[in-house]
Amino acid sequence: MMFALFYKLLALLRLDIPCVMIKAPRLLQSIFSAVGDLYLYKLSFVLFGDGVAKWALFSQLANWFMFFCFNRTFSNSLETTLTLVGLYYWPSVRSSLNKAPSGSRKWGLALAALACAIRPTSAVTWVYVGLLELYLTHDRLRFIFVELIPIGSVVLGITCLLDRLMYDSWVLVPLNFLKFNFLSSGGDYYGTHKWHWYFTQGFTVMVFTFLPFCVAGIIKSKYWKLSGLILWVLGLYSILGHKEFRFVLPVLPISLIFVGYSLAALDERGSRNGAKKISSCICNKWPSRKQLAIFFLLASNIPMALYMSLIHQRGTEDAMNYLSKEAAKGKVKSIVFLMPCHATPYYSTLHNNLPMRFLDCTPNKGMPTESDRFMMDPVSFAVDFAKNWSHPSHIVLFDSEERHLKDFLISHSFREVRRFFHAHFKVDRDLQASVVVYAD
Repeated sequence: MMFALFYKLLALLRLDIPCVMIKAPRLLQSIFSAVGDLYLYKLSFVLFGDGVAKWALFSQLANWFMFFCFNRTFSNSLETTLTLVGLYYWPSVRSSLNKAPSGSRKWGLALAALACAIRPTSAVTWVYVGLLELYLTHDRLRFIFVELIPIGSVVLGITCLLDRLMYDSWVLVPLNFLKFNFLSSGGDYYGTHKWHWYFTQGFTVMVFTFLPFCVAGIIKSKYWKLSGLILWVLGLYSILGHKEFRFVLPVLPISLIFVGYSLAALDERGSRNGAKKISSCICNKWPSRKQLAIFFLLASNIPMALYMSLIHQRGTEDAMNYLSKEAAKGKVKSIVFLMPCHATPYYSTLHNNLPMRFLDCTPNKGMPTESDRFMMDPVSFAVDFAKNWSHPSHIVLFDSEERHLKDFLISHSFREVRRFFHAHFKVDRDLQASVVVYAD
């Protein structure tokens, strides 16, 4: 909805050209990310002081997964920003020595409600914070009846009205979301992992080499309210069969706050030595433990961030950029994507009014979808699919399926026009090393 309004604004300003339509949403998300960075610093500052805050911000900027994911136009990215801003305003998150300003809880509630409206699973985070507030506050009745219910009702009412406008019928999206993902395990269709995946693989990979510093910061700070939130979120998400890295993105910055605490503690340890530290710096040319830690974190995260952001799985975007330029020249009439569903940026990159078709993957009560049937038997599916198609000018597919469909493509008078590098290693399917564009 937010990006739809943004696209409409670009159209009214006559800026809806492909290059702007590709870059503008990313720039908008980068602004949201910057707000998230600011409130990470502010939250760290009110909890632990400036020394921790600056190293928490360093950790956020240096962490490979935040670099890779935070600026992407996922709803999880905006959810993460709203989580950081919201936590800053919740009194229960702060220590008793650093109380929140009067009225800040209302802002926290409004931001929590907005986060849940954008992504209903954000309720996992805010249920914990709300229960914590209910336990710690002295005005429980005011919290429930004067703040929680009115603010929640207003946000829910606005989202229902927007959904009514978009769907042309009354739809309670959070309820449908709950039914599909939690009650019917509909998300399991897109793949499942073991219950411990977030603890042993998912979240540990996201934190990466910051993990030992995070654990040390949690132990040293003894700030169990915030570390408890991390454990709560990971634990509840572990119940679900379908798991993805981005689902737990909102608690990654929180873990990096504890990294900041650990790095700041290295400074404090050095400052306690006083004159000994000065004399040792004169005589000892070896870098300090602090410097070694920073070098280790940067050396391990920067290459990973750059590789994942600039090289890994870039083929689908390169192919769409190429097709967008060809379409602007009038060389593309229609496109068929013989690849797993939602593999490309699609119209958001092409931005041209021409017919395109990708394989459907809508869950259908255990029945294999188009995407499933294609991946199980590319040749048979393509032969049947071609019987009912309007002959496209271009076909896009991965090289892993291309080798099965060579004869099919030749028989329908298609020839390879471009090949784009995609990946060096496989992720959840066979190696998709390149994306190939065929034209008739």
